[in-house]
Amino acid sequence: MTGPAEELIDAGYALEIADAPLVHRGLTLADLAHVLDLWAARVVPEEPARQLLKLLLDIVDVPAEEFPYDPSHGEIYNSREHYFADRIGDAAGWLHAGRPRREAMRIAFRLHLRELLTDLIQAASELATELARLAGQHRETWMVDQTYLQHAQPSTFGHYVLSFAYPVLRDGRRLTDSLTWVDASPGGAGGVNGTALLTDRSHIAALLGFSSVIEHTRDAMWQTDGLISALGACSSLLITQGKLAEDLEIWASPEFGYVTVDNAYSRSSVLMPQKRNPYALTMIRGASGVMIGRLSGLLAFNKSPSARSDNLIFAYGEVPRALAGAVRTTRLASGVVRTLHVHPERLWSVLVGSFAQASDLAEYLLQSCKLDYRSAYHVVGHAVRTAVEQGLRGVDLDPAALDAAAVAVLGQPLGLDAGPLARVLDPREVVRSRTAAGGAAPAEVCRMAAACASDATDLGREARTRREHFQATEQALIAAAQQAIGDARQP
Repeated sequence: MTGPAEELIDAGYALEIADAPLVHRGLTLADLAHVLDLWAARVVPEEPARQLLKLLLDIVDVPAEEFPYDPSHGEIYNSREHYFADRIGDAAGWLHAGRPRREAMRIAFRLHLRELLTDLIQAASELATELARLAGQHRETWMVDQTYLQHAQPSTFGHYVLSFAYPVLRDGRRLTDSLTWVDASPGGAGGVNGTALLTDRSHIAALLGFSSVIEHTRDAMWQTDGLISALGACSSLLITQGKLAEDLEIWASPEFGYVTVDNAYSRSSVLMPQKRNPYALTMIRGASGVMIGRLSGLLAFNKSPSARSDNLIFAYGEVPRALAGAVRTTRLASGVVRTLHVHPERLWSVLVGSFAQASDLAEYLLQSCKLDYRSAYHVVGHAVRTAVEQGLRGVDLDPAALDAAAVAVLGQPLGLDAGPLARVLDPREVVRSRTAAGGAAPAEVCRMAAACASDATDLGREARTRREHFQATEQALIAAAQQAIGDARQP
């Protein structure tokens, strides 16, 4: 019998071995739990069980980089088996009892994913917290909001910022749902229909700290829909950050001057002394594009018949790297938001120089002059065009200007009172009038910012609780294995 072809080693086994650091510790934990499960069920004799546990405890803290993985001996699992057989001989073969290699890999994969998802949920919580803080701080920082990069309506920077906090929190909840999917045990599923050797699948789930057991054994071995959901939520989270980064890059330009990205998140030009580039925003924008590519790749290699390994073999590397990258990017976005310098004076000067109050003026004409909205719209539009030609601003409109527009459009003046008109034209009064739920009124922004901060705290607390549980069960598993080899009795 010949060994594997060099081409297979290079294009197959070596590719899988490159992902060994991502599942290395999880495989050792999965092996420890499997041996304890076999021993508790009286499947494996005491001596080989003790040999296996001692060997696994010897390597549980050995980094993957120091473990002798060798693609010439096969992929990750077989490479480990070769090492185990060299150390303890045929006793290593008990690891295969009632468990195919894919089950060990599925468990290790989920153990790693639940750590990464917990980290990402925590990072999303921190970003939402920073956005809520910034929003509350700028609840009365007046600005003209934009659509299509055109002046829209008066608002505040705080109200603008909150439009990113909410989707970040929603994505955090979606990621929490993905964590629940990941935190289910495929242990005991066997090849496709379980094993007669181990009939209680809840035991290994408890040893590994899984919150539930995947019910259907064939589904347990081959399900990937939760991975798609996880990267979908992850992509959405980074796309939200990419939108914010796009805005801030434009607004940090001299043409706008609304904000300045802190020097700690910028990079100077090596040629132009006057130029500092918002480098962090580039990385956030780029990361969102990369994440879209990773999601597309995951969808592509999941388009396969059932019970095939190709989709998960590639997922072992791609999904953890995507999640780890999202953690780094989200933490970067938090830093940008936390240190962002906002320029209220510039924002106000642009707002007061605009005609952002035009729609409110049309609504005022609708109510005070009993005009239909279409007629009011055309009167205000005519007045704005005339004011622009004369170099005036929205706040400069007066009863005479509106009378002239009304005569041109309707054939008769309006006879407005200057006092109430001045209040309608004050963009701050426009914003203060937005007291409905979700509006830009400072008090409403303050309320929403507090609610977002509270939700972010809850999200972060849940992630920390899950992480502490995972860590505690891992320590308990290692302690159980140590106790077993120190005591001749079965665990």
